[in-house]
Amino acid sequence: MVVIIMIAILAGLLFPAFNGAQRQAKKTQAKNDLMQIVTAVNAYYTEYGQYPTSPTADVTFSTTNNTLFDILRNMTGTTPGNTANARGIVFINVPAAKDQTNSKSGIKTSSGVWYDPWGNPYNVSIDGNYDNQIANPYSSNAGPNPLQAGVIAWSLGTDGVQGTDFKASDDVISWQ
Repeated sequence: MVVIIMIAILAGLLFPAFNGAQRQAKKTQAKNDLMQIVTAVNAYYTEYGQYPTSPTADVTFSTTNNTLFDILRNMTGTTPGNTANARGIVFINVPAAKDQTNSKSGIKTSSGVWYDPWGNPYNVSIDGNYDNQIANPYSSNAGPNPLQAGVIAWSLGTDGVQGTDFKASDDVISWQ
């Protein structure tokens, strides 16, 4: 009985540490994914001399990020007249989500949307008017506004809500 109680106490002490490690692993995965997104969009820009958007205004992809990732994954094909990815280059490889009904950490194959480790679509903003300025989606503690960048990406974190104060949120961003 004493041994069972001691095991239960030790398990109770280790459980919060395990949860913290799991939370940190998800944050690290999200940060890695965000850096891959930014790198892929910049590689597209290097290859084609433009971003994979219409060159008129800044564009933000969120719940419809599939349009961007279809181009970067070469899912639009190399048919004649296709200007999105005419050379058929794969700029990013994204795994399919293991659970397609509750997508986390991957692409939902039916929609093509890429989800973060918490099940929220990744957000990506691209400088479509080429002025090297993108509005900072956070009003404080996440860098200047506007940001001097061609592309930024962020995840809404565990709660799925974008806060205005970055330091008080659980969000993950690519530009810091």
